[in-house]
Amino acid sequence: MRARGLVLVCALVLASVAAPAAASSRDDPAVVAEWNAIAVTTLVGDPTRSQPEGLLYMGFVHAAVYNAVVGITGGYEPYRFRARAPHRASAPAAAVAAAHRVLVTYSPAASSTLDAAYAASLSRIPDGPAKAAGVAFGELAADTLIRQRADDGRNAPVSYTRPPAPGVWRPTPPALAPFAVPWLGAVRPLLVRDGAQFGTPGPPPALGSARYAREFAEVKALGSATSTVRTPAQTDTARFFAGNVVVQFNAALRDQVALRGLSLAAAARMFAAVDMSLADTAISVWHSKYRYAYWRPVTAIALADTDGNPATTPDPTWTPMIATPPYPDWVSGYSAASGAFTAALAEVLDTRWLRLTLTSTAVPGVTRSYVSGRALDQDVVDARVWLGIHFRSADTAGVRMGHEVAGWAADRYFRPLR
Repeated sequence: MRARGLVLVCALVLASVAAPAAASSRDDPAVVAEWNAIAVTTLVGDPTRSQPEGLLYMGFVHAAVYNAVVGITGGYEPYRFRARAPHRASAPAAAVAAAHRVLVTYSPAASSTLDAAYAASLSRIPDGPAKAAGVAFGELAADTLIRQRADDGRNAPVSYTRPPAPGVWRPTPPALAPFAVPWLGAVRPLLVRDGAQFGTPGPPPALGSARYAREFAEVKALGSATSTVRTPAQTDTARFFAGNVVVQFNAALRDQVALRGLSLAAAARMFAAVDMSLADTAISVWHSKYRYAYWRPVTAIALADTDGNPATTPDPTWTPMIATPPYPDWVSGYSAASGAFTAALAEVLDTRWLRLTLTSTAVPGVTRSYVSGRALDQDVVDARVWLGIHFRSADTAGVRMGHEVAGWAADRYFRPLR
């Protein structure tokens, strides 16, 4: 199943950059979009990384690319980087070098493919001192970011040891896999202070509450694999958002570059603001998942006779529309990513009218358009309930968390120079 999904994901990503525009212009944004797609393909195709890790490493890539570009073009405050670029250095060459250096550092198994893409990108930039200076500056930006991320908590020996109890997460069927990447919530963020800053939203609804009973009944009825009350339109929405959020949202960002006619610096800024906010949101979400360790609907419905709520009824045979991911419910990662994506994009573009086109990575060839971030956020919230993998509160809390992370970051980073 993973291999089949990976083929689809890679096909979607590569199709968007099959014929990249020439990168010879000092202000051509195509190279940033091209290396965004290469980064997505590399990280999604890395069998050693989970989807949440992809969000983190996309943030690393675009932090370095942003510094490499704006360190040459000016216009925006760099991100924790004070180096001065050589006179007339090529910003496109710097972007290519920065992205390549970060990716080969963190995904060394893909080095040969990345090296070929690197050579192809640089071949479209005229040789000369400007190109050489840009490459050197881009590598400096990447090396600075890599040094800053040393000993940041990635892959720390964190274990999940919470004993099973009513309301407490435990491995879910069918795989019964352990808690994935439990260390992620303790990683040092890129923008916010720490995972606890926004990753401590308060506990989920109490098991004995009326709210819990309502949300239990909703997901039990609408999220079942065999639901007779979920409408075809609800099923379509659920399946649309059942894929890979890294692929889906970054493809939409690449579309924004052309749609809005962004300059090279503005495109680098947009990718950095959104992908770095997504990275910090993933850290915040995992902090919450590890702290509250709330059970998933598939467990709650099977064990409803243990929750102490007279309004819930157990069904040990109940299964969700899709397999439940191997980590707790509170809060929803996809919903939080949607909140961060819409809020960060609205901030960096200075508009509520996002004019988004999204492609599903779970249903081949299906696209949806959204004028506003609010509409997208709502569809994601609904979808995760209708898929049967989240209680509604986990989704709404996730969206709110993503908004908070992105808003806080936008107030402090990526500001225009005046």
